[in-house]
Amino acid sequence: MQTDLQLIHAKKEIAGAPVVSHDPDLYAPLFLNVSVFKRSYTMMERILKVYIYEDGPKPLCHTPHLDGIYASEGWFMKLMEENTQFVVNDPNKAHLFYLPYSSRQLRTHLYVAGSRSMRPLSIFLRDYVNSISAKYPFWNRTRGADHFLVACHDWATYTTNLHEELRKNTIKVVCNADVSEGVFVRGKDVSLAETYVRTPNSPRKAIGGRPASRRSILAFFAGQMHGRVRPILLRYWRGRDRDMRIYEVLPDEIAAKMSYIEHMKSSKFCICPMGYEVNSPRIVEAIYYDCVPVIIANNFVLPFEEVLDWGAFSVVVAEKDIPKLKQILLGISGRRYVRMQRNVRRLRKHFLWNDKPVKYDLFHMILHSIWFNRLNHYSL
Repeated sequence: MQTDLQLIHAKKEIAGAPVVSHDPDLYAPLFLNVSVFKRSYTMMERILKVYIYEDGPKPLCHTPHLDGIYASEGWFMKLMEENTQFVVNDPNKAHLFYLPYSSRQLRTHLYVAGSRSMRPLSIFLRDYVNSISAKYPFWNRTRGADHFLVACHDWATYTTNLHEELRKNTIKVVCNADVSEGVFVRGKDVSLAETYVRTPNSPRKAIGGRPASRRSILAFFAGQMHGRVRPILLRYWRGRDRDMRIYEVLPDEIAAKMSYIEHMKSSKFCICPMGYEVNSPRIVEAIYYDCVPVIIANNFVLPFEEVLDWGAFSVVVAEKDIPKLKQILLGISGRRYVRMQRNVRRLRKHFLWNDKPVKYDLFHMILHSIWFNRLNHYSL
């Protein structure tokens, strides 16, 4: 088809990307290959067209929720449905097809309290996809391989289990990007950055932080005891070292003097351990507050790993190395830390939501990952 030929052409253009020596909008050390990223992004802007299915009942579909820890799926839905650059009304011109449902709305409206069963959510998705594949020819052309979903709730990957093509073929853009469970497929699926939006009317409120010279705390974490990693972190580090400010819940007497956000703005490293699942909104929070994130989550595929060099601005620590956490952090030289912290500040714009999307922001970075991974389907 013509749309396939266009994508093959784009992949050839990316493979022969000209060297980018200087681009004021892109800081090369943040990227694995800034030349490839820029060429791919440019081809996306020129070529990519997305069709959004109008099908689906509200509020389960077409109803973005813009606050809380699952806000990423809502903001993407809102901005995608408002978009005029990439969205087309003619599905025959589309390279990708968006399934505009909300995993948070499914959890809110379909889950039976106390049942511990995701089955009602899975049944809805199975029936939703079956209705689309029966009504339109586009799903059946590729068995869903050119379709994508965007979902941030922890259950998002599991609720695809009753529809084999949805689970295996569709591009799943999810926060719970765990390769150990056999559902998320690296190179096909996309790791969705989890953003905790407190004020939807001002999603960029209070961002920014202090320079490296004014960060007196070595490492900071405060959070609920979810999952396997956080109890281990507290067992080794809570109350044992003044440099390691590790709490379960930030005590009232401490919070009265310095808030959670002020702790992040005053710390060199912000510890981001997994909770029930591998993802954590603290990674993006750390980036917002210019704090170098320390990610502790085995098997987690980091957002935009296909283009970003996470080693330039973060520290990834294996779960087994939690007892050596302070030693690992102190092993980073002062010069290297300053460079990493400056990189975090330069990285921030790629993780920001804007009411009107701007080039290289979070909306575009997510869309680029979907585009880039779809191109992986094609061989040259």
